[in-house]
Amino acid sequence: MIKGTYCLVLSSESCRVHVGALGELAFPGGYYVYVGSALGPGGLSRVTRHIRLSKRPGSRPRWHIDYLLCSPSFSLETVYCFPTGERAECRLASLLSGIPIPRFGCSDCRCHSHLFFYSTHPAAQIGKAAAILSLSVHSKTIKNP
Repeated sequence: MIKGTYCLVLSSESCRVHVGALGELAFPGGYYVYVGSALGPGGLSRVTRHIRLSKRPGSRPRWHIDYLLCSPSFSLETVYCFPTGERAECRLASLLSGIPIPRFGCSDCRCHSHLFFYSTHPAAQIGKAAAILSLSVHSKTIKNP
């Protein structure tokens, strides 16, 4: 199984979403980048789970990002995968220039956030951060119904 780090790009209308222990959060309309790790036994197949979940609003959430993927206010736009055997998600998150959503997706590390807001699609910023870390990128545009 291929392991690595990934970024999910979601678009959203302005909304409020209850996110587990974080409670109800306000999200302005725009784009969000979530940085995740796929170093476990399933590797980058975790991304497939996220894609499936995004196509089934109302599913039962497990992780912070699931609350957004299950919300009808959010749409998964693009997935970026970075095959690597090293823990790169915190370094990648630290290089993103978006506005961090405090404590989101980082309960197992010391990062301020693993979710960032952008007013425009953040493809260039993700590419720039990946290049700094010498990560090869594989991207896929998601077509939600």
